[in-house]
Amino acid sequence: MIESYTRWIIRWKYLVVLASLAMVFAAAYGGQFLGFSNDYRMFFGEDNPQLLAFEKMQATFNKNDNILFVVTPKSEKVFSRETLAVIKDLTKQAWQVPYSTRVDSITNHQHTTAEEDDLIVDDLVVDPDALSDSDLLTIQSIAINEPMLVHRLISPDSKFAGVNVTVQLPGKALDEVPITVAFARNLKQQMLEKYPEVEIRLVGMAVMNNAFPEASMDDVSTLYPLALGFIVLTLLVLLRGISGTIATFIMIIMSIMTAMGLAGWSGILLSPPVMSAPIMILTMAIADAVHLLVTMRHELAIGKNKNDAMIESMRINFRPIFVTTLTTVLGFLSLNFSDAPPFHDLGNIASMGVAAAFIFSITFLPAMVSILPASGKHEVAGKQMMAKFGEFVIAKQKPLLIGNTLLIIGLAALVPLNELNDQFINYFDETIEFRRDSDYASENLTGVYYIDYALGTGQSGGISEPDYLANVAKFSQYLRSQPEVIHVQTISDTFKRLNKNMHGDDPAWQRLPEERDLAAQYLLLYEMSLPYGLDLNNQIDIDKATTKIAVTLKTLTSNEVIAFDDATIRWLKDNTPSIQPYASSPTIMFAHLGKRNINSMLTGTSVALVLISAVLIFFLGSIKYGFISLLPNLTPALAAFGIWGITVGQVGIGLSIVTGMTLGIIVDDTVHFLSKYLRARREKGLSAEDAVRYAFNNVGLALLVTSVVLVAGFMIMAQSHFYLNSSMGLLTSVVIMLALFIDLTLLPPLLMKFAGDTKGKKL
Repeated sequence: MIESYTRWIIRWKYLVVLASLAMVFAAAYGGQFLGFSNDYRMFFGEDNPQLLAFEKMQATFNKNDNILFVVTPKSEKVFSRETLAVIKDLTKQAWQVPYSTRVDSITNHQHTTAEEDDLIVDDLVVDPDALSDSDLLTIQSIAINEPMLVHRLISPDSKFAGVNVTVQLPGKALDEVPITVAFARNLKQQMLEKYPEVEIRLVGMAVMNNAFPEASMDDVSTLYPLALGFIVLTLLVLLRGISGTIATFIMIIMSIMTAMGLAGWSGILLSPPVMSAPIMILTMAIADAVHLLVTMRHELAIGKNKNDAMIESMRINFRPIFVTTLTTVLGFLSLNFSDAPPFHDLGNIASMGVAAAFIFSITFLPAMVSILPASGKHEVAGKQMMAKFGEFVIAKQKPLLIGNTLLIIGLAALVPLNELNDQFINYFDETIEFRRDSDYASENLTGVYYIDYALGTGQSGGISEPDYLANVAKFSQYLRSQPEVIHVQTISDTFKRLNKNMHGDDPAWQRLPEERDLAAQYLLLYEMSLPYGLDLNNQIDIDKATTKIAVTLKTLTSNEVIAFDDATIRWLKDNTPSIQPYASSPTIMFAHLGKRNINSMLTGTSVALVLISAVLIFFLGSIKYGFISLLPNLTPALAAFGIWGITVGQVGIGLSIVTGMTLGIIVDDTVHFLSKYLRARREKGLSAEDAVRYAFNNVGLALLVTSVVLVAGFMIMAQSHFYLNSSMGLLTSVVIMLALFIDLTLLPPLLMKFAGDTKGKKL
């Protein structure tokens, strides 16, 4: 049947090529609908509890996505007339940032003072040029002793300052973030040209959002050409001819175009994980072509003509290629169990690409090869080497069986050394400007990690209750005593300052009001005095029933963030039982994501394992060989995580998908080796040892080449500036290398150890 099908393909080769190209162009047309997702929320599913809490917080209070301008005067003096003029000007200009709703700095900080019975609210710095040296010292003293400012908009040593722009993005267009960040960068450049005596850096959540597509585009410009160049070089060296290389290269490009075009038709948005899909497709698409072309070269070398050689190659390889495609697709589809939607998209695009590669390898590739000239009567390079290695494995089967078993057990024992941990700022390496600037801000001004705590009273106007305010102040003091905390923004500080102001600025009255009506009057008077854009909506809900405390943290790991939050909520419940608290922030969301993804991928991997095992048992026609195949398919990931445990020791969201993803990939080697082994046993009646020789001679080199290509492709991905991709690429490379080693040194001894009567069965 396969022979007849291949003859039909060869007969209508020009029509097949044209039909294949037409299908590619129809699919690729959807590429125009692709766009970059530039919202960190893309990593969280709609039912993610941390995301739901975050959306609740943003619905209650103003949204707080931000851009922070970190200003560093070269004089190392923020409180000079020159530097304050820069900050004053930058604060004014920052209101022009698209979607900005609030700008905070030390110059426009609403400082309160009392004049007899009047409350005076005004900018801390009105006119920098008019300030005397004495005024500068006074302003500096106020700023570095103001809890609202220090460690947030001014450093304690007065060497660094910040201008924070709060932005509320409508979320209706994909260009909102790029436009906003581009404006901020342009403003930064204008300020640097106007004021060369300062340095300015940009951080904040909006800047991080924009860093995602920028990191992706950087990978596209550097990694894709590298991957394509390596593939072409490998094919030229292996196949010793241009025709097969050209046909394979075109087929790979067609597979990538089809997958990305279908992604566009499906409405998938590009993200850093998704942008690794083309490299994955590129490296995996080559496997089908290599098996077909290597076998074809073998048939040419023994005297067959080009068309007959391709027909025989298709006969031998069609079913194994179909099965490996199916198992690889199942492995990638398991990513749909991930808790992070970008990994759903990655799995679906890779699945479409692998499926397209299979279709083109059994249609376009044979047709194209029959059109192009084929020359050479020599075997592919390295065939003799694999034959000799096969003899070594047969001769040393017992030591290899024992040695591999002990090695796998030893490495598996190291798996518990891995810690489920992550740092989302470190998703970007230090070549990314956002990462460098974030590290700089954390070291010198304020942290980029934060958690918001909403403290509810359950009654309208309840935040003015003295008991409630006392609890808020007690909680704020607890937070400030924690070593992880850099800054705490709390409404209790405002009430204390207002109480002092309304008692003639007497420091003895720097305490909370003791009556609800008095506190409410202070608050009303203060709010009426605040200018537009600097109200208290970022701290108090509209019903004045809940306040928000914003806690800025040092750069912590996900485990440290979760431990801090758990301890904080526990303290609230134990010490302030009347308060109804909940917490949220991107920091909390990312901290929980890794663990949630591990748990969800355990389910996905289990489902994939069951399905792949069923496919193998059906394909191999034997429950025994189906179970034997599981060992070389399950142990590589186990051993790889053991190696990771002693070398790195941290497993985050990027690595949580590796087992499910690689399960489908590494099955390929096992399927091809077993198919040749069983063909030798069932069709040729060879002994187990001779069947192993046959498998090494006929497929050993193809396994080596496809594994080397896969490792190279994922190692190229490991050079990504986005850590989720680079760590995933590196660990996947280790898994594939171990899989090849196990398939060539453990699987053959296992087959010889458990060899039985296979006569009468057909593969």
